Amino acid sequence: MSTLGSFIWSIADHLRGPYRPNQYGNVILPLTILRRLDAIIEPDREVVRELATRYDNPNRLKVEVKKATGRPFYNTSNYSFANLLNEPDELANNLTDYIDRFSPDVDVFEYFDFKKEILALEKSELLGEVIASFKAIDLHPGVVSNADMGDAFEYIIRKFNEAANETSGDHYTPRDAIRLLVDLLFAEKDVDLTEAGIVRTLYDPTAGTGGMLTLAEEHLLAQNPDAKLSLYGQEYNPQSYAICKSDLLAKGHDSTNIAFGNTLTDDAFKTRKFDFCMANPPYGVDWKQYAKAVKKEHAEAGPYGRFAPGLPSTSDGQMLFLLHLAHKMRAPEDGGGRVGIVLNGSPLFSGGAESGPSNIRKWLLENDFVEAIVALPTNMFFNTDISTYIWILDNTKHPDRKGLIQLVDGTSFWTKMRKNLGSKNRELSESDCAEVVKLYADFTDADPHHSKVLRNDEFGYWTVTVERPLLDDGGNLVTDRKGDPKPDAKRRDTENVPFTYGGSTAGAAGITEVVAAYFEAEVQPHAPNAWIDWTKTKTGYEIPFTRHFYRYLPPRSLAEIDADLDKQVGKILDLLRQVEQ
Repeated sequence: MSTLGSFIWSIADHLRGPYRPNQYGNVILPLTILRRLDAIIEPDREVVRELATRYDNPNRLKVEVKKATGRPFYNTSNYSFANLLNEPDELANNLTDYIDRFSPDVDVFEYFDFKKEILALEKSELLGEVIASFKAIDLHPGVVSNADMGDAFEYIIRKFNEAANETSGDHYTPRDAIRLLVDLLFAEKDVDLTEAGIVRTLYDPTAGTGGMLTLAEEHLLAQNPDAKLSLYGQEYNPQSYAICKSDLLAKGHDSTNIAFGNTLTDDAFKTRKFDFCMANPPYGVDWKQYAKAVKKEHAEAGPYGRFAPGLPSTSDGQMLFLLHLAHKMRAPEDGGGRVGIVLNGSPLFSGGAESGPSNIRKWLLENDFVEAIVALPTNMFFNTDISTYIWILDNTKHPDRKGLIQLVDGTSFWTKMRKNLGSKNRELSESDCAEVVKLYADFTDADPHHSKVLRNDEFGYWTVTVERPLLDDGGNLVTDRKGDPKPDAKRRDTENVPFTYGGSTAGAAGITEVVAAYFEAEVQPHAPNAWIDWTKTKTGYEIPFTRHFYRYLPPRSLAEIDADLDKQVGKILDLLRQVEQ
């Protein structure tokens, strides 16, 4: 639990009555941001006010402020937390003036509709009390680190959503999961990242409150303090966007790199490609309301559009984000790009041959983009206990990894938490993360229970249609005009034939030979008069992750089962005796 977050949330006690618990965040979140920014600009406030008297042009003023303070944002108001309470009768107007006089790039308070909350607080006679409480907190980065501030925001959001009976998973990802994702994302490029003065770009299309971007930057700077990571993100939730943008503003980043909007319908960075991309998109969320725009782009963008390989079911949009990020990798000739994305299990196997999901997997595998897939422990996330996986994509794989995919089973590497946080009762300790990253880095089958290295074509298959002859009531063949037997639709069947059946490595080019061998060995002994309708053959791809790590556990002996039953019966009899006494 965040001590700071808990303290800030305690201020919400002042709101009881006029505000319902699920409305507390509308006040607490923007005021926390305002207090953080207030603490940052306080030391140079007089300098900025003096500059504002000399430069009317906002662009020129921004340049001069940056020269004088090193910050990309400013506030020209005569008010701050230091003096807002000096005029109690004008508090609402003065607070509004303070917010209005931030530089144009600080637009975050608009996304909270905070001016409406100021009026509501004034009407309830709570404004002065709440401002006094926030004035008592020092949120300067020198006192409260960026990591602690991020933890505080996450704590507040979780409390806010619990009160509203909503899920917090749409807003942020647990930091232990982010750390593993970042470690895997940067693992293959560690040599490059230690170069002096390097500049890299990182993009998150579902930025949330910015936790992934922040931790990724911390990771890179820990390796190379002279490195520069330009952060980009897009977020459609107004409050999360406001937190993310204000957090990066406070750290000196270019705020124009954080965009508001729906990535699937309006990519804010259409012309940009990135060195690194990462995301944890919502699981199992339908995109029916965006379907018209997405399908229009799919139809009009051509073979190189971001959704060209296929569209998943409208009931689950995860694979749209997967395609989007694959499209955002920097071109190989420009140094290439890497992607780390957290998904649930359905993108591994959903959809039959030549369905949208299968075609997406086919495109990713045949272009050799998928480098590794890592299974995470269950109960890792705040609002779900389902299985989750980290996909690592790379369009400039190390030569040793070309044509191969590594599957890592990290489900057993976790540490039990002392206290549950929603559905989350497990976390990844530093040693847990290190074990998983080592498995990835070793890139071998030496530990078959935790790591498998497979060829791309081992995930491909053909779905072939097997026909049986139609018989009349007398048991005779029914033929067409050419004398060929007619197929019986009721006895029609399909078979999935792996590309690698019988040890083949021929891939799609060997379809006739491989399918014929399968048919002769697996079908004809049971249906000697059957044949294949080659015109209906389809190509599919799936990644049966759990099947590759399945371990047969023999059933317990009858004696062991009987002993357990006797033990349980004994417990029940003891309980009955206690009731009778």
